[in-house]
Amino acid sequence: MKLTKLTFTSILCAIGFALPTYGADSYTVDPVHSSIVFGIKHNGVTDFYGAFKAISGTVTFDSADASKSTVELTVPVESIDTRNEKRDQHLKSPDFFNAKQFPTITFKSSKIEGSGESYKISGDLTVHGVTKPITVDFKRGADGKGGQGKTVGGGEARFTIKRSDYDMKFMEGPLGDEVNIILSLEGAKQ
Repeated sequence: MKLTKLTFTSILCAIGFALPTYGADSYTVDPVHSSIVFGIKHNGVTDFYGAFKAISGTVTFDSADASKSTVELTVPVESIDTRNEKRDQHLKSPDFFNAKQFPTITFKSSKIEGSGESYKISGDLTVHGVTKPITVDFKRGADGKGGQGKTVGGGEARFTIKRSDYDMKFMEGPLGDEVNIILSLEGAKQ
């Protein structure tokens, strides 16, 4: 058996101390301190990066039983920002996201596994009206105190999707199929 990093909690449990369970905590995603950044290969040369300026959602986190945790996120397509208004308008058009017909990107978890800092979150990602199951690795950060004195928590996931899986095939070739995504969440405990 391979011995990995021990946490204070696992040591206490191993020597027989029972830790209290408090149930799940609910967090509201803070759009000001959360980020969604994406990168896509341009002309086969290097990744070009953009972001979405808005995100909302809730995270329910049960530190004693990750399977009781949930994540629901919504991202308005209109909030896309690539630092070029003409390109942003094109990305919102039917050639790409088609923001009028599909105004949001959503994620709803179906299964969460893990403990401590490392989790696997599975669920349904809906982009451009197409829903596909995905599983991402999520690294949870420590809880802290927000500016209003509330407890805040969060973490980060880095993952890749194929835009063609979501029926976004315009400009295949000049634009890569793989989209690298960084999702960094911070939420205030309710």
